[in-house]
This record gives sequence, structure tokens and C-alpha cells, in this order.
Amino acid sequence: MITAPVLPVDMRVTGLAKSFAGTPIFADVSFGLPRGEATAIVGANGTGKSTLLRCLMGLIPADAGEITVLGTDVSTAPPAALRQMRAQMGLVSQKHNLVPRLSVLSNVVHGLLGQRPGIRHWSQSLAPAASREAAMAALDKVGLARLAQRRADRLSGGQSQRVAIARALVGQPKILIADEPTASLDPAAGEDVMDLFFDLARQEGVTVVFISHNIEHALRYGDRVLGLAGGRMPLDARAESLSAAALRGLYD
Repeated sequence: MITAPVLPVDMRVTGLAKSFAGTPIFADVSFGLPRGEATAIVGANGTGKSTLLRCLMGLIPADAGEITVLGTDVSTAPPAALRQMRAQMGLVSQKHNLVPRLSVLSNVVHGLLGQRPGIRHWSQSLAPAASREAAMAALDKVGLARLAQRRADRLSGGQSQRVAIARALVGQPKILIADEPTASLDPAAGEDVMDLFFDLARQEGVTVVFISHNIEHALRYGDRVLGLAGGRMPLDARAESLSAAALRGLYD
């Protein structure tokens, strides 16, 4: 009998809880994310989706529970270990966060700062040749190599988000985090960006965690869906086993 391979778990969360100013956000959240899978996090506004992502990245402390990311215990790791962990992660958010007056290429080179901190990676003109080549290769993957020398403030919204994806991919991360990556785009540009993002993620074999208010996106692009509601995580299921109606129930 042929058995399916057991994939390494890149991220494991056990009994996680978080509150702000005494107000509980969520509690008893537990899950594990196998390598190479895409997981959608869904739920109504205020249920703690972005807070959960910040906890996973070690940007804010949890009140209780354990988080292990790429073998690092986020709760107890010293700052240097957390920086090393984050250097293996790429982030794409709803705000593109490009530096407007710098070139597209310089903005992508910034994606290497986590791995290679220092002034040389603030600008394409200072970056080592290998870094510029890596940035150009990332731009080529998102179809924007021709715009490498254009200032970032001369891009459309869709182009800006493609640059942000290239910046997230240039360091060859093991995990990609996407916080509503199409929220600032029109529907057509949003579909293009989502198709591109997940095509590239699957080609690279990257583990993806993404937040989306678009139920269809969660079902189409996620291998798995986690749902937050009522201060808990009542939904943890394979995407193919769910319907749009089931997800809408989280927003009631």
C-alpha cells in the first residue's frame, strides 16, 4: 500500500490566547501548517485575524499558548533568533509599502534586508551584483522586469502589488504571509494579483498563510481554511470540503 508522504510542519500553534486592555480577542487557538500548503484565515472584522498573524511573526506577544515557526519557539526566542526566523518569511500586505521616490528595483532589493542588513541593500546602486540579479529575477517572475528603473510612485495599484510580491519572494522565503493582499485593488487587478501570487507560491513550494474577506478567494486559493468567530477558532477544515454558505455563517 502506498501512503502519502508526511509533510514537515512549518508552523504549529497550541492554545494561543490574546487580549488588548483586558478585552479578549481570541483564546484556545490551535493548528499546524504543513509545508507547501496555503491556509486562508477568515472571519468578521474584529475577530483577530491580523492580530493572529502578528503573533505568528513574533511582532506582538501572545498572552498564553505556544507558537513554533520553522523550529523557533516564538514566545521564548531571543531577538536575534526572531530576526533569523523572520528572514525566512515574506510579507505582502494590503498596503504596498513601497518607497515612492526609489526605483522598482531598489524596492525589491529591500526584501533582502532581513537576511543582509546594512546600507548596501537600501538602494540598487549600492547593492552587490548578486542581490541586484536576485531582484531582477524576482521582477521577471511577476512580469515587471521592464519597469525595474521606474520610480515606484509611477506605478498602478496592480503593478505596485506585483512589486510587493517580488520583494517578498526575492529572499526565497519558506513562508509567505499575506494580509488581505487585494483589499486596495479593483476586482480585475485583484484577481490577477491573486492568480500570480499563488501560482508563484506553488512553484516555489512555499507555505502560505493569507487573510481574505473574499470567501471565494479563500475556497479557491486555500488548501485549508481557518475561521475565527466569537473569540475562538470554530472552523478548521480542508477547503474542498467547504461551501461558501458554510463560510458565510462565520459572519452572522
